[in-house]
Amino acid sequence: MYLEKLRLLNAEFKEVEIKLGDLSIVLNQEEYKKILKQYSYLRLIAEKYTQYSKILSSIKDTEELKNSEDPQIKELAFAEYGELIKIKNKIESEIKELLIPPDPNDDKNIIVEIRAGTGGDEAALFVGDLYRMYTRFAEKNGWKYETLDSNPTGLGGYKEIIFEISGNGVWRYFKFEKGTHRVQRVPETEISGRVHTSAVTVAIFPEAEEVDVEIKMEDLRIDTYRSSGAGGQHVNKTDSAIRITHLPTGLVVACQDERSQIKNRAKAFKVLRAKLYDRKILENTKQISNERKLQVGSGDRSEKIRTYNYPQNRITDHRIGYSVHNINEVMDGDLSGLVSKLIEAEMEFKLKENNG
Repeated sequence: MYLEKLRLLNAEFKEVEIKLGDLSIVLNQEEYKKILKQYSYLRLIAEKYTQYSKILSSIKDTEELKNSEDPQIKELAFAEYGELIKIKNKIESEIKELLIPPDPNDDKNIIVEIRAGTGGDEAALFVGDLYRMYTRFAEKNGWKYETLDSNPTGLGGYKEIIFEISGNGVWRYFKFEKGTHRVQRVPETEISGRVHTSAVTVAIFPEAEEVDVEIKMEDLRIDTYRSSGAGGQHVNKTDSAIRITHLPTGLVVACQDERSQIKNRAKAFKVLRAKLYDRKILENTKQISNERKLQVGSGDRSEKIRTYNYPQNRITDHRIGYSVHNINEVMDGDLSGLVSKLIEAEMEFKLKENNG
């Protein structure tokens, strides 16, 4: 079933192994990094190919022994055959997962952008709640985070907040969060006790390096202005805030959190590069085929992905029809249960696509 696929990938592994010894590739850091990543993946395939070939050979030998005229040998062969089949099934299960091509962004850090949608002050407060949920989740996993820009409201919420999370496997766990998050609860300011429905949008961008996307200075308009909002008197005295407009796409990013114009500029460039890279990925995805896009999440920011129902202590992920009833724990950063289910759903989808 898998032997021919493994044989082809094993041959590819040997070709890549030879490339790693090519001096011209070694001297080209960008190409070498790409080949090294490919080598690491194919090496696992090659190891599994060896295991699988050996187990199939053992099964074939044991099948012959099952026809032995010696009753003792025959009995031992039948017992060994059953064990070999179990091992074969286990290896095939591992192969199925290995044959799913790795996500090229799995080792990237991310930039998260949360914006208040419908619901006024209540939506802004929920932006703050999600920010806390994500940063607590990051802390629980040993990841680091840093705020890049924010637009706070007077009640402790945010109209918008942008932050970076860095660490091993961050993209893998956060990529499912993009879309519209809806909250149903009684706002603190609501005297009658009526449940309100508000919404915020979340965008997740894999952090891009300079090699991932080219930014030409002639394509940019860079403006400086005085910061607004919290920050004391200093923000009103210097033009430290930065706004960058990418003219070809119309993308605009701004950063005012730092007192230093240089730091704000660096952060703004980081966000712009990530957004341009995300746009490039989405364009490539559309070119491949809209029908093949993973149904767990299309990446569309307008797609309603999750509802947080406080009165019923329930969070429902609409993409996979899965609910949990521990809203306080999840909002305190315990996202593991939800994320694990989404990873499983993605795996099932890719397995069907790969074997279809």
